[in-house]
Amino acid sequence: MAFRPRIAQLCRSGTAGPTSRTTRSLTCTANQDIRTRCRYRRQSTAAGLTALPRQSALNTLSNRRYASTKASAPEGQSEPVLAGAPDITNYYTIFAQTLPSGPPPASPFEISTSDLRREFLQLQGLVHPDKYRNGNEKAHAEGLSARINEAYRTLIDPLQRAQYLLRELHGIDVTAEDAATKHALDPETLMEVMEVQETIEEVGASPEGEAQINALKKENDRRVVDCVQALAGFFDRGDLEAARRECIRLRFWYSVGEGLREWEPGNTEIRLMHTS
Repeated sequence: MAFRPRIAQLCRSGTAGPTSRTTRSLTCTANQDIRTRCRYRRQSTAAGLTALPRQSALNTLSNRRYASTKASAPEGQSEPVLAGAPDITNYYTIFAQTLPSGPPPASPFEISTSDLRREFLQLQGLVHPDKYRNGNEKAHAEGLSARINEAYRTLIDPLQRAQYLLRELHGIDVTAEDAATKHALDPETLMEVMEVQETIEEVGASPEGEAQINALKKENDRRVVDCVQALAGFFDRGDLEAARRECIRLRFWYSVGEGLREWEPGNTEIRLMHTS
């Protein structure tokens, strides 16, 4: 396609080196184009790049979030202790059998999804609210059940897992309100994303459009697999900056995949929506 070489030529026309004005201008323009053509689902939380919370602060934050999902015990009464309730310090401590060593780099980024689901079902069976008649115990079980559900949904998905690790353990929130500026996509991936958009504009209304869109879906699936593998390696080595960059790329490929799945014959564009 002529689109990619044309952009690459623009990059080469500037001063060599990573700080060239032409490259910065291209990145800014491409980011504006992506932001104009995409709709982001943003979260209201914001975190700094360099803030690295202590474990005690993380535990406090985690417990606060948990407390917000359950009813408080009446004054003068302690929280009930439910048999089999997990340690809710963080999502990894909840699944102590599957993830006994905790988060990366102490344990691999990759998780056995079958083991995780098995432990999830066991935990839900132990703390299911229907097992409790007492109002205080039932409310406490409902909070625990919601917490376990949230942890499972997060850890089972590589993107959600990566975003959780960066945000909760390292203070890097790639889903924050200012993420488009603070965590901008690298120029090379921006070009690839824009190339996909350009292809859809060219073939979307043609008789062969559906076959070409299917080919784009397979290509994007391969990108996602490669991105997850790279992300796992960075987390396992403790390379947080590289993990941050790869997580941003994965967010875009997830978005492209969602847009391609929603595509219908005759459409000449896709909506790119970041997963929160």
